[in-house]
Amino acid sequence: MTDSSKTLVVVDYGSGNLRSVWQAAVHAAADTPWQVTLSNDPAILRAANRIILPGQGAMADCMRELRASGLLEPVLQAAQSKPLFGVCVGMQMLLEHSEEGDTPSLGLIPGRVRRFALEGRLQPDGSRYKIPQMGWNRVHRSAAHPNHPMWQGIADGSWFYFVHSYYAQPDRPEHCAGYTEYGEPFASAIVRDNLFATQFHPEKSADQGIALYRNFLRWQP
Repeated sequence: MTDSSKTLVVVDYGSGNLRSVWQAAVHAAADTPWQVTLSNDPAILRAANRIILPGQGAMADCMRELRASGLLEPVLQAAQSKPLFGVCVGMQMLLEHSEEGDTPSLGLIPGRVRRFALEGRLQPDGSRYKIPQMGWNRVHRSAAHPNHPMWQGIADGSWFYFVHSYYAQPDRPEHCAGYTEYGEPFASAIVRDNLFATQFHPEKSADQGIALYRNFLRWQP
């Protein structure tokens, strides 16, 4: 990497959606000074000044792979001072604990990850709620962060793409940056200081997803 002050690293610890996240970040960084790298090298993570932590699949698998990769400590160190963007299970990993596999996680934001309890309930159109939630849904800005820089240029109620059976439940309202309705409101974006994360997949969410990654490159927490 030629300019450590303009490097964004996607953490490569074996998660399934790594390359699509990297490709979307590269697209977002086009025509900017940013260099986007997919890396499993702890030294490269330490040298970068922004980090994306993706995640896909089971929480226990993601946590195990992060530890086995040797990248757990560099990620925790980065989270102390650098802008870090968690995606999908990468968002859930920022909390303290997940019901999925009774798994302790990184503990960077107070709260838990819970499974949707929607069995037998009907949607407004009369169909049954499905688990996982799979497809497009609206994301609304939270009352705590209606003008957060990460939402710049993204309309309130924009559509983003979701695939998940578990959702984040932060302990404190100020850590919810956005929410989505699926049976009941849940936190679909969370924030704390230099950490921002989404349950939805920006890399699968067309123009508004790319806009979110562009905002991450500009964000100065």
